[in-house]
Amino acid sequence: MDFFLNLALFSSKALMIVVATLLILTGFLALISKGKALNKKGKLKITHLNKQLDEAKQEIESAILDTLDKKHRKSIQRHQKAKQKLEKKQVKKIKSENRSEKLPPSKKRIFVLTFEGDIKASQAENLRKEVTALLSIAKPTDEVVLKLTSPGGVVHGYGFAAAQLDRIKQKNIPLTITIDKVAASGGYMMACVADRIVAAPFAIIGSIGAVIQMPNFNKWLKKHDIEFEQLTAGEHKRTLTLFGQNTAKGREKMQEELETAHELFKNFIRMHRPQVDLTQVATGEHWFGTQALNYLLVDELQTSDDYLFSLSKQHDVYQLWYQQKNSTAQRLLKKTTSFLQTYTM
Repeated sequence: MDFFLNLALFSSKALMIVVATLLILTGFLALISKGKALNKKGKLKITHLNKQLDEAKQEIESAILDTLDKKHRKSIQRHQKAKQKLEKKQVKKIKSENRSEKLPPSKKRIFVLTFEGDIKASQAENLRKEVTALLSIAKPTDEVVLKLTSPGGVVHGYGFAAAQLDRIKQKNIPLTITIDKVAASGGYMMACVADRIVAAPFAIIGSIGAVIQMPNFNKWLKKHDIEFEQLTAGEHKRTLTLFGQNTAKGREKMQEELETAHELFKNFIRMHRPQVDLTQVATGEHWFGTQALNYLLVDELQTSDDYLFSLSKQHDVYQLWYQQKNSTAQRLLKKTTSFLQTYTM
């Protein structure tokens, strides 16, 4: 029994040493990767979604054909070949007519972007690069679709992300935003820039408000006879604090700042979606898609998949995203973090 107890004790100590070492390594790698990320260059990736849909369709049709008897399979294959031949003739005819009329073939293009928001709106920088690249080729006859998912976060981060979308509007390029899961608070700040908002029936929409929350350890510090000192220059340099004793005046000033942010938020929505009655919706509440439609917070109930699929029937749909190549330090950081999450939960 003593042997097993000693073995268990040794194993637990060894695990603690490993975890401690990995924590130190994680912090070190995080510092390295953060420094490298500032100078790291990425690459713009483009996928033709129509081609992906056609390939998926062909795979399904091929699988179905394999289940049929030889007679039926040959009959369907003849029909498909005849259909393809007819489509090729029609395309050739259109090209010929365009050449004879000396007109370039004009076809609306759909450019799809994706934004997965966190509390810091970290993806805003990638969105900036994507929009810059997009504006070099997109025309007012095209359309940009942003697939948005965000519960909101810091005001300045989402304000910057919304400003990137406004760049598209300034070029008179139609902008549609689709919401499958959530676009709340800063997420809705981004969404309201769009010419058209398409939401899934149970997507969470709204939360037009402002909030700040923090713990205060002042009583705990006093209980343990720990003094906290803070010096400031400027009456309102610090309003609420984590460790000091908060005052009624400090709370009043913070509330004033929250009200200012809320008013700016409402004015932003008023400018981009004047049809919305802010007295009803600017309460900090959120609604499901079906309710948001009644409040005119969204324009249509539909998933992003259905919306893009309907567009792909008549137009070329391209998905764009800016991809950064992870450094060795970042890859190690990701693996180390994953290990710690697995063995410390």
